[in-house]
Amino acid sequence: MCRFSPLGLCLAVSLLSVPVLAETVVPLKGQSSQQVQLDINDCHNVANSASTAPPVTGGRVRGAAVGAAAGAVGAQVRGNQHDEVYDRVDDDVKQEYRQNRAKETAAAGAVVGGSRQRQERREQRRTSESTNASAYTSCLQGRGYQVSP
Repeated sequence: MCRFSPLGLCLAVSLLSVPVLAETVVPLKGQSSQQVQLDINDCHNVANSASTAPPVTGGRVRGAAVGAAAGAVGAQVRGNQHDEVYDRVDDDVKQEYRQNRAKETAAAGAVVGGSRQRQERREQRRTSESTNASAYTSCLQGRGYQVSP
């Protein structure tokens, strides 16, 4: 409630407390301001519940698994390329060599997998925001409003 005469100040404070939206909502069926606010809130809730895709997870683990497998196979292939030396090496040494290569490439695979996971999450977020905006606009239009960006 404004006790001072500057009505403009009260209006400015009221406007600052409302979240800034990037659209203009015009009631086409003579809705009251209270009804407009209720419909806007309802449509925000509808839009937010429209996209409930689970977040992308497990990228590092998948990358590490792929890297470990590639490292072990690569170590075996390199060993087979040098049959004359590789055949004379003890089986425990061969196994240790494959394990070391698998560890090294698993670490690299985890980094690549994490990077891909972040990229997929960003894309998922963009798609979700676009879907939410479309659902919000459709909801308001269905209730008798014109929505402009």
